[in-house]
Amino acid sequence: SQFEVDLYQNESACQTPLDRQYHEEILKLEKAGGRKNCRIFTYTDHDRFTNLEEHCQKVTDSDHEVPSYLAERMANVRRRRQDRRPIEASSLKSKIITWEPSEEFIKNNHVINTPVQTMYIMGDLGPYGKLGHREYEHVLCTIKVDGNGVITVKPDFTGTKGAYRIELDGEKQEVWKYTIENVSVQVQPEEEERERRVFRDLYGRHKEYLSGLVGSEFEMKAAEAHSLFFSVSAQGYEYDNLYVHFFLELPNQWSSPAFQQLSGVTQTCATKTVGWDDVAYFCYPFTLEMIFTPGDESEDGLPQWPVLYFEVLSLDFWQRYRVEGYGSLVLPASPGLHMLTIPTWRPVKLGTVAELRRFFIGGSPELEDLTYVRIPSTFKGERLSRFGFRTETTGSVTFRLYCLQQSRAFLETSALRKHRQSVLDRLGGFSQQSSVYDVLEAFQRARRRMQEARESLPQDLISTSASTV
Repeated sequence: SQFEVDLYQNESACQTPLDRQYHEEILKLEKAGGRKNCRIFTYTDHDRFTNLEEHCQKVTDSDHEVPSYLAERMANVRRRRQDRRPIEASSLKSKIITWEPSEEFIKNNHVINTPVQTMYIMGDLGPYGKLGHREYEHVLCTIKVDGNGVITVKPDFTGTKGAYRIELDGEKQEVWKYTIENVSVQVQPEEEERERRVFRDLYGRHKEYLSGLVGSEFEMKAAEAHSLFFSVSAQGYEYDNLYVHFFLELPNQWSSPAFQQLSGVTQTCATKTVGWDDVAYFCYPFTLEMIFTPGDESEDGLPQWPVLYFEVLSLDFWQRYRVEGYGSLVLPASPGLHMLTIPTWRPVKLGTVAELRRFFIGGSPELEDLTYVRIPSTFKGERLSRFGFRTETTGSVTFRLYCLQQSRAFLETSALRKHRQSVLDRLGGFSQQSSVYDVLEAFQRARRRMQEARESLPQDLISTSASTV
């Protein structure tokens, strides 16, 4: 641009090696007869305009805009080429995780710092005879190329959209229109195939490099189950401000990492009226990682599956808490998404004194051992009697579970396809347990259909058939 020609004529204005290079080129142009002003010119990477344009970007078009604290901090994080020292680069290749990052490392890696080269295509929209003034320079197109080879053109190629407009502020208020077209030569099929082969070889070598860094000495577990579940909602309870306390019980042959927490408490959530029920939406995430180690292959019976025990409690304004319900959930044996609604109950005492105590001062009968919801962990007998234990049905809790299973038995190789069923049975009875669950569900569906059919029959026909029997 004429502005750069006037600026870099003076050697005192040159600050960088690129500026001094421009100074020498301008001197050569003057010796050759000067340079004719042009409407279209460019600013390339590392020019002063490019640095200022990236650093001083505004969110609005107001002249009195004050950048926020976040904008000032993010302005220092440049997504341009960074001059890294070779020592730091070599250490990054050998260390995947940086345990003690420096301030400069945090600043450079705060965002996805892909190296980017930028070029601005500018237009000098000044009147004829007055070219070279900075106020008439306008950005027509920005072209960015990142380290991954992605070219970004902004604004996009015109095509059928029509020409872009630039309105100038002045006495005449001139309107300029311009179009952007892609005139690149189409790639030949031979060159495209050769480029595809080069990329395939490059990706293969990069994969081998990563494999060399990570290694192959891993302890292969028999089977692993990863679960991510959300306590979605609770509904149908007597009091408001509910929270859920839960823990996971791992049976024999199941284990979890030492850092894994098997219990948790959700936040206290106020209910809202949805239809006829008061519903509390928790959306509390919880992640589990469990490992199954097979035992003796001669053992009979199905393996036990992890059980999630939970209790729903309420907390009022006077810090009085009440037990609203107990429940349990057997984690699904099949992977995928599962939405399960579990009904709950709570123990009660006969008489009005217990209910008055529950209403006025809080507190209610509780279970000392939460596993009493199913079969207590301390029970060693053959029969468990709950005779005389009085309960009351309360509300229900809905869980959304995302289950993931991985095992060496899942490998789809020709050598393991024939023995996959037997291996799965030995690894934990995935197939047996799922088949048993399928049979039980089919039996329940048939029973419900029989009850519905019996209820739909006339009463005189049912009584006649019963007397005949």
